[in-house]
Amino acid sequence: MKAKVSVIGAGHVGSNTAQLILQSGLADVVLYDIAEGVPQGKALDLYEAAPLWNVSAACKGTNDLADTAGSDIIVVTAGLPRKPGMSRDDLLQANAAVIKSVTVGTAGLSPKAIYVIVTNPMDVMTQITWTLSGFSPRRVVGMGGVLDSARFRTFISFALGVSPEDIEALVLGGHGDLMVPMPRFTTVKGVSVEKLLDAARIAELIQRTRNGGAEIVSLLKTGSAYYAPAAAVFQMVRAILLDERRVLPCAAYLQGEYGISGLFVGVPVVLGKEGVEKIIELDLTDEERKAFIQSASSVRELLSGALK
Repeated sequence: MKAKVSVIGAGHVGSNTAQLILQSGLADVVLYDIAEGVPQGKALDLYEAAPLWNVSAACKGTNDLADTAGSDIIVVTAGLPRKPGMSRDDLLQANAAVIKSVTVGTAGLSPKAIYVIVTNPMDVMTQITWTLSGFSPRRVVGMGGVLDSARFRTFISFALGVSPEDIEALVLGGHGDLMVPMPRFTTVKGVSVEKLLDAARIAELIQRTRNGGAEIVSLLKTGSAYYAPAAAVFQMVRAILLDERRVLPCAAYLQGEYGISGLFVGVPVVLGKEGVEKIIELDLTDEERKAFIQSASSVRELLSGALK
C-alpha cells in the first residue's frame, strides 16, 4: 500500500512540495487549502503530469481536512508569507492561530502520522503542533535547519567556485536571525572551510545565510522563497518514508541536550521512519554554545508570546 502524505497549504511552498513528492512516486498526496478550487486545480494539474513522470501516485485537492485521514506524514506550510521588511517572527500571532486550527483538525484523523512543520516562525509553530497534537515529540519536527544549511552550502560554493554537492554544512539554533551557522563543522570534501576561506569571508557568508530568506523576499517584493523550502521538506519526507536515517539539522524537542530542556530548536538529528530517531549532541566551544543558547532563548521568548 502506497504511503500517504498530506500537505496543508496549497501556496507556493505547499504546491511545490506536493510536486516533488508526487514526481518521486513515493507517496500519494493530499493537497489541502481553505481557498475553494485552489487545491483542487493544482492537484488536478499535478495529477495530469503524473503520466509524463511515469509515476502512478495519486494527488487529491481538498478543502476538507477529513481527506487527510490516515496520513503517514503531514506537512504544514499553511500561513501568511513574509513581506519585505518583515521578519519571520512578525508572523507569530496570525500563523499561531492557523497552526492551532490545523493541528486540532488533523491529529485525531492521523494518529500515527509524523508532522513536518514549515510555517514561520517555524520553531514556535513546531512546538505548538506538538503541544496540541499530544504526539510523541519524536513525531513532530521542524524543517528550518535543512533549508538554512542548504543556503550556507550554496553561498560557500559561490565563494569557492566548487559544486555545492561537495560541501557539507551545518546550521544550528532557531530558524531566525539568530540562527547559528557552524563553520567548524562545515567541510568541502572533508577539508574544513576554515582552511579554505579567511575569517572575514566566512563571517560574510554566515550573515548572508542568516539573511537568506529576507534577501529573497526583498527581491521578489510580493512573496517569499519556495523552491528551496520545498526541496528541504522533500529531503525530510524521503528520509522518513524510506527510513534513510539521514543526519539532518531539524527543529527537534530537546530534553537536556545542549543544556536546553522543553523546547524545539534546530540540532542535528537522525531522521527515519519513526521520525526523530536520535538527537546528535556536538561538543561545542564556549563561543558556539553561547550563540546557540542565545538563539534558543529567542525561540523560548517567542513561544511565550504565542501562548499568551
